[in-house]
Amino acid sequence: MKFDVKKVKIIVTVPVENSKEVRSAICDEGAGIIGNYTDCTISTKCIGTFKPLDDANPYIGQKNKLEFVEEEKLEVRCDVSIVKRVLKRLREVHPYEEPAIDIIPLIEEDDL
Repeated sequence: MKFDVKKVKIIVTVPVENSKEVRSAICDEGAGIIGNYTDCTISTKCIGTFKPLDDANPYIGQKNKLEFVEEEKLEVRCDVSIVKRVLKRLREVHPYEEPAIDIIPLIEEDDL
C-alpha cells in the first residue's frame, strides 16, 4: 500500500494564556480546515515540564530549575502545501524560545 500524504496534524504545547493567540494565528494562515469548516482545532489541558539550561532565555521559569507549567496541547490539521507557512507564523506568535512542535502525517480514508 502506498500513501500520498496530503495532510498533517500539527501538535504544539502553549501556555494557557497564549493559546487563543496561537490558535488564531495558525488558523488565519489556513490550518484547521475540514470540509466546509474553518478554525477546527482541539486542545487538551496538560502540565509541561522543562529545565532551562545556562544558555537559555526562558519565557517562564528560571535557569537550571525544573519547571511545571499549565499548558494546552493544541492540535490542528493542515494541508502539506502550507505547513511551512503555518509553522513560520506559529513560531512568530508562540512565546517560547523553543516550542515543542510535532508534525504527524495523516492517511486519507480514500487511500485505505
